[in-house]
Amino acid sequence: MTHPLPASPATFKIPESVLVVIHTPEHDVLLIRRADWGTWQSVTGSKDHPAEDWQETAIREVQEETGIDARHPSCRLQDWQLENVYDIYPAWRWRYAPGVSRNTERVFGLCVPQRMPVVLSPREHTEAQWLPWQAAADQCFSPSNAEAILMLPRFVPTHSA
Repeated sequence: MTHPLPASPATFKIPESVLVVIHTPEHDVLLIRRADWGTWQSVTGSKDHPAEDWQETAIREVQEETGIDARHPSCRLQDWQLENVYDIYPAWRWRYAPGVSRNTERVFGLCVPQRMPVVLSPREHTEAQWLPWQAAADQCFSPSNAEAILMLPRFVPTHSA
């Protein structure tokens, strides 16, 4: 993949991001398809500035990528207190400052009352789907995303009938 212009220092991505697993109480999980690679994922995104806290980043990214307001009283955003540190794929390193090769990803869960329609940013994502949690994990391209979805029952027990 070629890139016409390298990122300028003012536009380098911060190597700190969030992963937000959006789910229902029944553990149905929302996945969105990336416009650039065509792969399925949960909401992800980098901090806008170094002082932005993890929760602010999670709320902003959920709103930008799905149109869901994580602050709505019917939603519950939960910081799972987990961080993944991984190598940034070489194809994406041009977005970061020279020498940056690792990213720290903070994991959140966002419980919404039921499966709901979402409003995607067509620049970033082309489709959305709700799947049972195990099927959603199987669809994810990112190993850390799949692992987070598989941890959902530990963080959010299902409501028993």
